[in-house]
Amino acid sequence: MITIENYVWELFRTAQLGSNVREIVETADCKILRVDDESGEGTMTMYSVFDGVYLMFNDFHMRQCYSGFSCEESVLCIDHCREGRIEHRTDKDMLYYMEAGDMRIDRRVHHTGSMNFPLCHYHGLTIGFQLERAEISFKTAMPSVSIDLKLIAEKFGNGEKPFVIRKNEAIERIFSDLYNVPSEILRDYFRIKITELLIQLGAMKVMEHNEEKPYFYSGQIEKIKAMHELMVSDLSKSYTLDELSAEFGMSLSMLKSCFKGVYGSPVYSYMREYRMNYAASLLVQDSHIKINEIAALVGYDNPSKFSAAFRDTMGVTPLEYRKRLR
Repeated sequence: MITIENYVWELFRTAQLGSNVREIVETADCKILRVDDESGEGTMTMYSVFDGVYLMFNDFHMRQCYSGFSCEESVLCIDHCREGRIEHRTDKDMLYYMEAGDMRIDRRVHHTGSMNFPLCHYHGLTIGFQLERAEISFKTAMPSVSIDLKLIAEKFGNGEKPFVIRKNEAIERIFSDLYNVPSEILRDYFRIKITELLIQLGAMKVMEHNEEKPYFYSGQIEKIKAMHELMVSDLSKSYTLDELSAEFGMSLSMLKSCFKGVYGSPVYSYMREYRMNYAASLLVQDSHIKINEIAALVGYDNPSKFSAAFRDTMGVTPLEYRKRLR
């Protein structure tokens, strides 16, 4: 017999998760799934909130993976990106991006496809609703609160295309509260915040928040990714935008626009941060390598300029960073 407590888990047992997903832990209230790929791994920590409602924390440290998720149930999912960046290309050849602060609403109709993480990490959460059971749950638990899940689903797209809301302050405040909740009040707090989120979405005017990002052809995106591979393959080398434009046959304006569309920052800003994060990993991993050697590896001939750039990005000097993490 399927009880209220385990119906969410039953939903995931009947769904197709994909061959790269396996279950690690399952209790009455929590389930942990692991995603494996040659480029890294990810975990999805799920909590049963109401009958037909779950909240899942997503933590991925990888460059890419394939999502084989499909479900015959009528579902609505709300995703929030806390940190990192995700590129999702579905098997129907739809392509969209999410970056820190973005929220996506969709029905998981065309979810199977490739997930790429341009920054090699992604942290966020998913709130999922099995619509019929979730409607009953809210009416039973909060009869005085007016929530129409089916109307919300229809408002933000009832089918093919995900709806992405870019960095809305009121929505961001709700999500920020969900990432740091004491374990003793976990479930009740999740219920309150999810209800608050649904009330906000019910009142929201769609046209004021559906900010479309520039569209790029797949060929342009592939050139940008090849450009990225060239730049990060040897951080001791630097390239001007003119050199990259000539090398990959893109106009400067398209190169700038498309790179920012894929990686979230202008080329020089992105590479500066990439270099400093790589230098930080070297400072921690190898205590014998000298700081001036690390500076040269990431393209700085002058250790003083490297130290200043590192401090601007990481908040401390390379030496302070190394000492702090010993």
